[in-house]
Amino acid sequence: MPTVSSHVATTLAAHLDHVFGVMGNGNAYFLDALERGTSAEYTAVRHEAGAVVAADAHYRASGRLAAATTTYGAGFTNTLTALAEAVQAHIPLILVVGDEPTSGPRPWDVDQIALASAVGARTYTVGRADAAATTVIAIEHALAYRVPTVLAIPYDVAALEAGPVPDAPEPALPRPQQPVGPFAAAAVTDLARALAGARHPFLLAGRGAWLAGAGDALGALADATGAVTASTALGRGVFPDGRFDLGVSGGFGAEGAMELVREADVAVVFGASLNPFTMRFGELFAPGTRVVQVDVAPAATHPHVGGYIRGDAAVVASALVAELDALGASASGWRESIDLAALTARERGDGTAADGRLDPRTVAARIGELLPDDRVVVSDGGHFIGWANMYWPVASPDRMIMIGTAYQSIGLGFPSVAGAAMARPESTVVLTTGDGGGLMALADLETAVRVAGGRGLAVVWNDGAYAAEINLYGLKGLAEGPMLIPEVDFAGLAEAVGAEGVIVRSITDLDRLAAWTATPADERPFLLLDCRVSPRVIAPYQQEIIRVNS
Repeated sequence: MPTVSSHVATTLAAHLDHVFGVMGNGNAYFLDALERGTSAEYTAVRHEAGAVVAADAHYRASGRLAAATTTYGAGFTNTLTALAEAVQAHIPLILVVGDEPTSGPRPWDVDQIALASAVGARTYTVGRADAAATTVIAIEHALAYRVPTVLAIPYDVAALEAGPVPDAPEPALPRPQQPVGPFAAAAVTDLARALAGARHPFLLAGRGAWLAGAGDALGALADATGAVTASTALGRGVFPDGRFDLGVSGGFGAEGAMELVREADVAVVFGASLNPFTMRFGELFAPGTRVVQVDVAPAATHPHVGGYIRGDAAVVASALVAELDALGASASGWRESIDLAALTARERGDGTAADGRLDPRTVAARIGELLPDDRVVVSDGGHFIGWANMYWPVASPDRMIMIGTAYQSIGLGFPSVAGAAMARPESTVVLTTGDGGGLMALADLETAVRVAGGRGLAVVWNDGAYAAEINLYGLKGLAEGPMLIPEVDFAGLAEAVGAEGVIVRSITDLDRLAAWTATPADERPFLLLDCRVSPRVIAPYQQEIIRVNS
């Protein structure tokens, strides 16, 4: 007879195709049922945090729900940083975990419901009579609220017979949010009139606009208004026409492009939270710019927003296009007057920094020229996040995955390769990570190499330091000893788990990447570039942080 674990696995597998995890006592029966009785694919990772990270990356790269699984106790507590990141980033995923028996906790159990709640995740606990229904409820919660959700299987329930698996209802998901009522309708009309009269209209879109499927509607709005466009770091590529796009807004943006944004008279922001980095700590817009935000949040998320329309980005953008058409509005012509190439030009660096190590700008620019066109970039957290965002273009928001930045975490890079690789089996997955975060995630270097194979490339910015701290607290005169890392041979570590490692001490060492890119993926190994760069070259976004904190 099917067990409780079978009910969970079968029901879950009807709504997703992939599970990442580490096996233990608490999830052994669930994994057995998943492997024997469903078509869902299971990928083993080497650390429980990596299971959540891989599921997170899988969703970001594919838009499809994924699951992670671990045992109870220490297996669950190991997931908490990754779980907190997924909560902050609004990632729907299911974390299937073992839990204490219904009779009460054992010495190795903890209050998992309280711990999950502390980082913002809700827990649903299955029983013998309701396992399938509870699983659907957990899926519905994750998708409706865009939040990771924990599905707990008590230890003494996991193997109980539960009868035939029932047909569970489909999750009920909310419809795209419409602007509701006369005030919202008037706000849309008023904004359309403002855009019709704008001399320098500007549109900014974030990941929320991408999730809403607003790309085409935003493209039509840009054409109707003649607006210059830009995106947040997580919204790169959301506008279908890149000819008039300034790239990433904020500290990752080119200085000339950000100066142009300050010329905007009307700026409309779609699906972006306007965090301090996007807003350049309040300096993105000029004081005279009329800023209107469109989002599904209850209210505006930045004090510089002068008007707010609550609604789905695609719905509101389409409504604005219709209003502009009714007004007979014509495009401003502003975007045709600008030299986009000059405004978005990047400093390529000096080749070698004053300390004799490579200038990371030069390395990033050259790698950007050599990467395969069909790529997904996954980023760990750390000072180096600026280099990929500045020098490596991507085609769409689901091809730039930054795991760790929402929760200001490092050490989640290597397992994200596995999630992205399973989500995008046709693409090359490019990891950008630092030596500090790389060492934290080292267990799942093996996972990345095993899963991605010749479709995997890791770039390690090996500067012998926690560079974000060096460039903030070191400059303030704090002791630098705790900020330093003895130089690690990441190339050698990669070789130990079956990859090819290349130490990059000169730009010519990157010629190996050119040859690797030209080789078919099934004929080449996973490649790790151990780039010995200077910690003293400060990324522009970090310079903004230093300015604000000085």
